[in-house]
Amino acid sequence: MLSMTGYGRGECKRGGIEICAEIKTVNNRYLDVSVKCPRVFSACEDGIRNAVREKLSRGHADVYVSLSDKREKTKTLYVDENLAAAYVAAAKRVGALFPDIPDDLTVTNVLRYPEVLLCEEQSSADEQLSSALFEALALALDNLNVMRETEGAKLREDMLGRMSEIEKLVNAIAVRAPAVAENYREKLTAKIKKILEGTEPDEGRLLTEAALFADKCNIDEEITRLRSHIRQFESICAERLVGRKLDFLVQEFNREANTICSKSNDLEVTKNALALKNEIEKVREQVQNIE
Repeated sequence: MLSMTGYGRGECKRGGIEICAEIKTVNNRYLDVSVKCPRVFSACEDGIRNAVREKLSRGHADVYVSLSDKREKTKTLYVDENLAAAYVAAAKRVGALFPDIPDDLTVTNVLRYPEVLLCEEQSSADEQLSSALFEALALALDNLNVMRETEGAKLREDMLGRMSEIEKLVNAIAVRAPAVAENYREKLTAKIKKILEGTEPDEGRLLTEAALFADKCNIDEEITRLRSHIRQFESICAERLVGRKLDFLVQEFNREANTICSKSNDLEVTKNALALKNEIEKVREQVQNIE
């Protein structure tokens, strides 16, 4: 079982290259990957997303990449000739307008004008950079999954503990359920006797009313399904990617608990059913954290 929340960091240092990759993940119904990296890695963004998708199936992942490239590289300088010609032409026009001003126009001065002399920077990652990037990213993903597995184990322990509490509540409801119809019959008998001032009511009619009530408030099927859901939940928790399965199963838990509440005409059953719903909601909240 894996949590959707985690953090992983990976570094690669070799040959003057230092790359750090960090990944932070949070809950999300589907997989969503956001990448922030230096411009030199722009062409690698799809590869980064694919590497993340191989390790994650749900959640929102933020990937951050930082780079320090201290390798000795040959730099290329080039002159923007059109811009230089425009500067020179403008200088000559100003010189003609103001002949008394000394003319210090030189080649060196022209090269110092803004954006005339440019240094060509590396526009895309070479093989060394790309290799170092994905090495750091793989390490970050491995560290991320170690944290997610640790968190997932804690979530499993918590949810299975709550399953034990849910089973106790279901058993308490099952013990109380058969007495509900009999209690209803006794209350109905006492009420009719009071109304009829001590006259014995028709026992057959009372039994019929009690039987109709018992059928209406019968929750045997709901109890059976809840017990089945508990066993399924425990079985699914042994798997690795379980979030969607558990999410669906918790909805079924809620459905049965709601039905019990709607059928209940007994204070004790209602009390336990509401406690059951509370525990199911706590499990549902935890399931939202699971991949």
